[in-house]
Amino acid sequence: MDQNKDMLEGTPLIAPSSTDHPLYEAIVDACRSVYDPEIPVNIYELGLIYTINVDDQDAVKITMSLTAPGCPVAGEMPGWVADAVEPLPGVKHVDVSLVWEPPWGMDMMSDEARLELGFM
Repeated sequence: MDQNKDMLEGTPLIAPSSTDHPLYEAIVDACRSVYDPEIPVNIYELGLIYTINVDDQDAVKITMSLTAPGCPVAGEMPGWVADAVEPLPGVKHVDVSLVWEPPWGMDMMSDEARLELGFM
């Protein structure tokens, strides 16, 4: 049985971000200030930030993953992201959720990250 048949056709694995919200670019920049200590590329360019959702009350919900479930900073990374985003002017609240589905893959990295890590 194909497990994907249970999903609605066309439903993205990663929810879309609030790219049209005025705070979106500042939040992305804040996420770019957070690095995995073992990889010299920020977590945004690594593709670890899956969704940035800003509601009409300027509360921010970030869904992210890690390169591997056994990552030594798994317990700390969501807090680092929240600490980077919360001080931004206009942000009322930040909630960072760690997810494992879909699993992170190297294809989620930006071209800049691939270049920095020597994959291009």
